[in-house]
Amino acid sequence: MIDYEEELKKFEPCQEMSDVEGAIYERELTDILDVLQEILKETKGNRGIR
Repeated sequence: MIDYEEELKKFEPCQEMSDVEGAIYERELTDILDVLQEILKETKGNRGIR
């Protein structure tokens, strides 16, 4: 029978996953809210031109 508590104590995350996680968190990623805010700014700015 598997002793899950003992297996969890031995668990070590693989180095590649740690590297990937670090690279993701270090980058400034544009999310959909940033994109929508930029579109709204451009739309408001162009209203006076028409």
